[in-house]
Amino acid sequence: MDQTRIRNFCIIAHIDHGKSTLADRLLETTGTVSKREMAEQLLDSMDLEREKGITIKAAAARMTYRAADGQEYEYNLIDTPGHVDFTYEVSRSLAACEGALLVVDASQGIEAQTLANVYLAMNQDLKLIPVVNKIDLPHAEPERVAAELERVIGFDQSEVIFASAKEGTGIPEILEAIAKRIPPPSGSARQPLRALIFDSKYDAYKGVVAHVRVFSGTLEGRQTLHLMQTGTTFEPLEYGTFQPQMRPLPVLACGEVGYVATGLKDVADCRVGDTITLEADPAAEPLPGYRQAKPMVFAGIYPTDSDQYQELREALSKLSLNDASLVYEPESSVALGFGFRCGFLGLLHLEIVGERLEREYNLSLLTTAPSVEYQVKLTNAETILIDNPADLPDPSKIAEIQEPWAKIDVITPSRYIGQVMELVTTRRGQFLRMEFLEPESELAPGEARVMLEYDIPMAEILVDFYDNLKGSTSGYASLDYHLSGYRPASLVKVDVLVNGVPVDALSLISHTSNAAREGRVLVSKLRELIPRQMFDVPIQAAVGGRIVARETIRAMRKNVLAKCYGGDITRKRKLLEKQAEGKKRMKRVGNVEIPQEAFMAVLRLRED
Repeated sequence: MDQTRIRNFCIIAHIDHGKSTLADRLLETTGTVSKREMAEQLLDSMDLEREKGITIKAAAARMTYRAADGQEYEYNLIDTPGHVDFTYEVSRSLAACEGALLVVDASQGIEAQTLANVYLAMNQDLKLIPVVNKIDLPHAEPERVAAELERVIGFDQSEVIFASAKEGTGIPEILEAIAKRIPPPSGSARQPLRALIFDSKYDAYKGVVAHVRVFSGTLEGRQTLHLMQTGTTFEPLEYGTFQPQMRPLPVLACGEVGYVATGLKDVADCRVGDTITLEADPAAEPLPGYRQAKPMVFAGIYPTDSDQYQELREALSKLSLNDASLVYEPESSVALGFGFRCGFLGLLHLEIVGERLEREYNLSLLTTAPSVEYQVKLTNAETILIDNPADLPDPSKIAEIQEPWAKIDVITPSRYIGQVMELVTTRRGQFLRMEFLEPESELAPGEARVMLEYDIPMAEILVDFYDNLKGSTSGYASLDYHLSGYRPASLVKVDVLVNGVPVDALSLISHTSNAAREGRVLVSKLRELIPRQMFDVPIQAAVGGRIVARETIRAMRKNVLAKCYGGDITRKRKLLEKQAEGKKRMKRVGNVEIPQEAFMAVLRLRED
């Protein structure tokens, strides 16, 4: 295909704005997939993606389109994840394109994550085609949303395409706009080879399959290839494209999107953002923007049955073949036994990995409360990184603790501004700015949407912040966040003692202003969740050796007098004394079993 007739584009949209459905219609209208092969959310191949209605892994598809001018075009669609956890993968996918379809729901308008991805696309200098989707909905307001796109992002209203991906309305106009508005790829086949890896997956027969966009040069033959960031070399097994299934080709020309079967056995050797070049004739410098994916959220994963430890190790090993951003290392806990400390890109990533481990590998798992990574400066001037509260050193050795902060954008109708401000302020958030996305004078009071920007500690938005935000705004608010840096904080470790024994998996790092309250809430929840024993069980929360809260689980009492129908009182007294002596002995050697729900109580500290 002539390079001037190649169009590389992706689709930017908030969750549930119809991105996957639009991709389905484009594949169907161009005849890439026959009606017999067609399925809803075709590019979302994972069961979890279909159930949750989100895109987790990027997918690519090549389409052939005959435009109104009679010319035949090659369209390369890269379907990207929309969630904030996968921002880096989205930025690399955008770097592989020259344009993007910006899809906005006709009833909901611009959301926080849409805006975040628009800024990413603008940084990459992409040509954006605005599409107002779902115009078939009874409560759709396409004209209002088009005006919002004009005001917030700067489009001309004549550029906006009104569509319904479900009904097929507007699809021909979108296909024509891609040919007319998105520029062809630049670069020359005569320059040294440079191909960007925007995704990778593991195949049992072909090793790591790298999804690539060729920026210069040509991929052909069995010449030895070199990865410029990791320094790995390999001889390719196969080249090809996605239609949307993998289809082998002899050559990937300059400007095209496709795959390279590398034969490598570890996805970590073939990272997103790396540049492929020829070992014999390497490029002078790699393509810009590469960085290693850094975990932001950490949690312990333990098998509920200790016999499944080896199976969990193998499952994590296999899962990490397809997910280079998953980091794990063995750890042991006094309370939970042997397990793994895992690092994730965010909470959604944690949830997806946990569900995949349980479903695909038939494991029963316990996940501890997630935490962030703290920088701890010791009195001997050494700095260590802590992602597990149990690893926090003795307070006498700590000079300073720094915690990660995030910048958050919340978009909400103006009538909920008070609730949002109250929620963020109670989480130690710092107000930055407020901007109205639409004039209040044109809408009913309280309906104008406003964007609030805050700085907030990452630990405060980890667990239930998003749920509380949705609850306090009747589901209308949307959230986007990114890490902004580390700041010193007054933090302490809250230890939990069950029957006098510290339970490391229940400890947490808390701000000094919240430590005593969180300790009280946690022990009261544990009192409800831990079953009664034959002896009294004290549950205590301690901060630096000082007990700040205590609850007692009362003993179950067996009626030892049931067999006494009368007789001398001394007989009854003797039985009661014998029972009391036995209870003292049990308390001394008794082992309290703690159920799974107790470990998740840490997640629900702010519900009360």
